[in-house]
Amino acid sequence: QVLLVESGGGLVQAGGSLTLSCIASGGTASNAFDRYTMGWFRQAPGEEREFLGAIGRDEDGTYYADSVKGRFTISRDNAKNTAYLQMTSLTSEDTSVYYCGANPISTPKTLQWSVKYWGQGTTVTVSP
Repeated sequence: QVLLVESGGGLVQAGGSLTLSCIASGGTASNAFDRYTMGWFRQAPGEEREFLGAIGRDEDGTYYADSVKGRFTISRDNAKNTAYLQMTSLTSEDTSVYYCGANPISTPKTLQWSVKYWGQGTTVTVSP
């Protein structure tokens, strides 16, 4: 069992930037963080969960949804068991609960259809 905990959410003004973190724990040697493709999703009230992007196991190979490409950047630090979502040029439409997800057998593109572990989410509110 892998536990994912997001942090870094909060209130930010439109046009601003914010970086979210997702820390993984509970992995074993055969189930270590660096074996997992990590991704980010968001879900606004009344909306379906939206895939934002993902990063492959070896800190390379990213895939982004068209809706955030060029504004959001996903990275990871395997030594810290942490994945990051850097968000820039935020607008009120980015207000949402942001989740990280992981799967050892997904690619950055296919993670959007198959997440094995989810975090509990962190809330981002963008003020006008």
